[in-house]
Amino acid sequence: MSKLRLMVVDDERDNLDLLYRTFRRDFQVHRADSPLDAIALLDTEGEMAVIITDQSMPEMTGLELLSKARVRFPHTIGILLTGYSEDALDASPDMMNKANVFKCISKPFDTQDLKALVQTAAEIYQTNKQSA
Repeated sequence: MSKLRLMVVDDERDNLDLLYRTFRRDFQVHRADSPLDAIALLDTEGEMAVIITDQSMPEMTGLELLSKARVRFPHTIGILLTGYSEDALDASPDMMNKANVFKCISKPFDTQDLKALVQTAAEIYQTNKQSA
């Protein structure tokens, strides 16, 4: 069975590398260092099971990126990383729902907790795809 596809998006190289190393054994990991690169990756690679994205980035927020991804790929599960708790709190529940945000995680994060969370998100994705 082929690995599910996971996209990690962060404008900080160290975070991007950490996320890649954390998930490369269990997922086919695609990296983007900006929201525009992430959209370009979606254009070329297609649907991802899970997108982990930083909230605060140039060009657009993680919520905006997840909203754009959900329009094209409604089954993709989004996980939002934030360095500041107010980033997520500023977003309305409607915006969080529109972006299909499964969980909001504060940086720094525990990699084992994040791995468990992503595994749960991947299972939800698979269930949703099978029942679609």
